[in-house]
Amino acid sequence: MTKVFTDGLSFAMPLLIMAVGAIYSEKSGVTNLAIEGFQGFGAFIGALLAVLLMNVMGEGSQAVIYLAMLGAAVGGGVYACLHALLCIKFRANQVISGVVVNILAVALTTFFTSAANTAINKTLSNKLILGVSKRFTVPVLSKIPAVGGFFTNMYPFELIIIVLVIFFWYLMYRTRFGMMLRACGENPQAVDAAGGDVEKTRWIAVIISGALSGIGGICFAYSLLANFSPSIYLGYGYLAIAAMIFGNWNINTTALVCLIFGLAKSGGYQLCIAMKLPSNYSDLFLMLPYVLTMLLLIFFSKKNHPPKAAGEPWDKGKR
Repeated sequence: MTKVFTDGLSFAMPLLIMAVGAIYSEKSGVTNLAIEGFQGFGAFIGALLAVLLMNVMGEGSQAVIYLAMLGAAVGGGVYACLHALLCIKFRANQVISGVVVNILAVALTTFFTSAANTAINKTLSNKLILGVSKRFTVPVLSKIPAVGGFFTNMYPFELIIIVLVIFFWYLMYRTRFGMMLRACGENPQAVDAAGGDVEKTRWIAVIISGALSGIGGICFAYSLLANFSPSIYLGYGYLAIAAMIFGNWNINTTALVCLIFGLAKSGGYQLCIAMKLPSNYSDLFLMLPYVLTMLLLIFFSKKNHPPKAAGEPWDKGKR
C-alpha cells in the first residue's frame, strides 16, 4: 500500500498544479483546452535549461531541478500568451484556439528537441535526458497509520506544488484580485462598470495557467521517465481539465479528484504487478484514471456549474 500512496501522490501533484492553472483561466472567462500544450512547451524549456545547466553544475546537482521548474514556469507562461492573444485580443473561438495551441506545441517541441540534441549531443534523439530527482521521507508523518505512505519517498517538487496550491488558493479566494478574477468569469460587464480591467485580468489568468502547467509538465518529466519527450504528456492535460470539471471549478474539490486519479493509476499498476501479469497488460491498468473519468462524467456532469461567461469573448460595448 505504501507504494500505491507514494506513486499516487507523485502523479496527483503535477496533475493538481495543472488543474489549478486551468481553474484560473476558466474562472476569468477564458475556456482553456490548451493545458496540454502549455505543459509540453513549458516542460521543454525547463528540460532544455536542465540539460544546459548539467553541463556546468554537474549531473548530480539537485539545484538544476529547481531551476528547471522555474524555466518551465516561464516557458509555459510565455507560450500561454499565444492562447491569450487569440482569445482575448482577437476574440477567436476559445475551443479551437486551445486545440490549435496543443497541436502546435507538439510540433514545436518535437522539432526543437531534435534540434537541441543535434546541437548539444550530436545525436538525432527526440529526448532530453534529465538527472534523477532525489526522494526523501518525512520522519514523523511517515509513521502515521494509513496515510503515512503519502509522506514516504516523496519528490521535493511535491512539497513545492503543495505550497504553490495553497498560495494560489489564497490568491483566488481571499484577495481582491481573486474576487475580480472570479467576477470576470461570471459578469465581466459588472467588473468593467466598477472600474476593473477585464482584458488585463484575463491575460494574467491565462499566463498563470501556462506557468503552472509548465511546472506540472517538468515534474512529470522527472517523476515518470527522468527525461523529456513530447510524447509522454499526451492525455495528462485533458485529465487535468477533467479533474477541474469534476471538481466543479473549485480548488479544494479538484485536489481531491486529482488524488483519486493518482491513486487509481498507481493502484492499477501495483495490481498488475501483484497478479504477475505480463508487462503488456500494464497499459490496461494504467487506463483506470480515464475509465474513472468516464464514470464520473455519467454521474456528475449534470451537477457541474461552469463560470457563466466562460468561452465568451469580452465585448466592452455589450450590456
